[in-house]
Amino acid sequence: MLSEPEPKAPDMILYGLPTCSDCKAALKALDAAGIDVTFRDVRADRLTDDEWAPLIAEFGSNLVDRKSQAYRNLNAWMRESETDAQLNDQPALMARPVITDGTRFTLGWDDAAQAVWLG
Repeated sequence: MLSEPEPKAPDMILYGLPTCSDCKAALKALDAAGIDVTFRDVRADRLTDDEWAPLIAEFGSNLVDRKSQAYRNLNAWMRESETDAQLNDQPALMARPVITDGTRFTLGWDDAAQAVWLG
């Protein structure tokens, strides 16, 4: 009798920017822990509306880094726009990193996020 194949673990994706120090730290720690993660540069490889949707559903307006220079550079109309419009127009506004395995999501690389992914 053939055994059922074990279900494949969902792919882990880290959304961020290559210049982001928290993204670099997260990638380094995950790699050191032997965790395979795909890096997605949100500025160079823009997300579609369907890709933004679960992130916005999870984090809402917290997904926009309102302390960033990019946010301060927005015109007044764009600052008052919805989260999805802001991120579609300026993906670098995204608070970083966002890490997901398809079922769990974290925003940032603080102790809580590290506990989720590194145990």
